[in-house]
Amino acid sequence: METPEERGTSGGEGRRARRHDPRRRERVLDAALDVLVEDGVAGITHRKVAAHADVPLGSVTYHFASLTELCTQAFARYTDQRSTEYEALFTDVASREDLIDVLAELVRAGPSRRRSAILGFELHLAALRDPALRVLTQEWTRSSRTTLARFTGPEAAARLDALLEGMIMQTLVSTEREPLEETRAAIAQTLGPATGTGA
Repeated sequence: METPEERGTSGGEGRRARRHDPRRRERVLDAALDVLVEDGVAGITHRKVAAHADVPLGSVTYHFASLTELCTQAFARYTDQRSTEYEALFTDVASREDLIDVLAELVRAGPSRRRSAILGFELHLAALRDPALRVLTQEWTRSSRTTLARFTGPEAAARLDALLEGMIMQTLVSTEREPLEETRAAIAQTLGPATGTGA
């Protein structure tokens, strides 16, 4: 007997259901993240997500009964992925200068990192009104500061994390890129002298 997901009941969407699609739920979540980047939390709909994922509308509503649930699960997927990617950035950091290089590049955000930065700020904005999402922002902050603290110590990590958040936002909305030297100088000043903990 077919499930609602297999039938893809969508009120005349006209799409052919994919019966053998074990990653459909994950693909829907990735599509939701794409929509969040393009239209934000205010603009996301089940229908837009279905179109991005190339699945029947019924598949989206089968897995996620509400937009709140869909957004929460999509943001959770994002924070899991982002934490892994963020930690990987520091794999080859062996000195204070290496650390500054990595952080300056992070702030200057190329196209691939721009997407992640936009999702991060969409999450923080949505968390202002949704306590459930604040858990995700707190987990992300804890994870990023733990990674930084390996090189700076916990107090400097907190200051540096706050600086990076602000600088990344300015990079996203500014029409002119800040000179690399100024970005590096701000990071170095917040970082302070070498602590002997690996940077």
